[in-house]
Amino acid sequence: MAAISASMVKELRERTGLGMMECKKALVEADGDIDKAIDDLRKSSGMKAAKKAGRTAAEGIVAIKVADDNSYGVMVEVNSETDFVARDDGFLAFVNQVVEKAFSEKQTDAAALAASMEDTRQALVQKIGENINVRRVELIEAPLVGVYVHSNNRIAVLVALTAGNTEVAKDIAMHVAAVNPQVVKPEDMPEEVVAKEKEIFVAQARESGKPEEIIEKMISGRINKFLSESSLVNQPFVKDPEIKVGKLVKDAGGDVQSFVRFEVGEGIEKEEVDFAAEVAAQVGAVS
Repeated sequence: MAAISASMVKELRERTGLGMMECKKALVEADGDIDKAIDDLRKSSGMKAAKKAGRTAAEGIVAIKVADDNSYGVMVEVNSETDFVARDDGFLAFVNQVVEKAFSEKQTDAAALAASMEDTRQALVQKIGENINVRRVELIEAPLVGVYVHSNNRIAVLVALTAGNTEVAKDIAMHVAAVNPQVVKPEDMPEEVVAKEKEIFVAQARESGKPEEIIEKMISGRINKFLSESSLVNQPFVKDPEIKVGKLVKDAGGDVQSFVRFEVGEGIEKEEVDFAAEVAAQVGAVS
């Protein structure tokens, strides 16, 4: 059986909002597998979806450049080790060079983009003393591309529409930045995601003790609700909840083709350093 550490319990508490003993018990039963423990807790307690793993930890910024006719746009994420460097003029100039190159070459390969900027990156690393990383790049081409970059330069969105106007396109991009939908339409949701949610809903419904035919209706309703809430076109528009995003775009004469949302550091786990322990270890090594 895997040893259950205090840090594992802490992470599970942060991601679920549940008590320490409940989290520890779930980890023991899941043999230390945090994701399995979350699924088990959702099945047994009706807990809502947990916070995603991979907390935003890496620093840096996201940047976008879009064509004058809004026919295509590129978005990049460039990471630094600290937020202080992310505001440095030299770092910002480097990011601008990266996005300009990605735009002019319509680059979609982050590794190739990074390689083409390696000499400049190395010079900047030597100058500021921090690691810099060109992490990812995304290109969208469409009849109309909408763009939104949040004021802190940590969240950015590209949206592809079949038609409409730039104001609506920007509004949709802003909505995606704020609400973070999973897919454009319910039918776009991956089958494995639906299956996992259904498994959890089934376990929750069975605990209610209701008849099987009632359970089937409950599960169907919950799945439909999940798909609707997770799909961009079915979400209430963030600036006017009385209208759905899909209708807003349709009224402007278009439809949503796709979207891409970047948030700085998402999916990167930043190592947490216990400085007191580190100093103690160093002192011990010296003595």
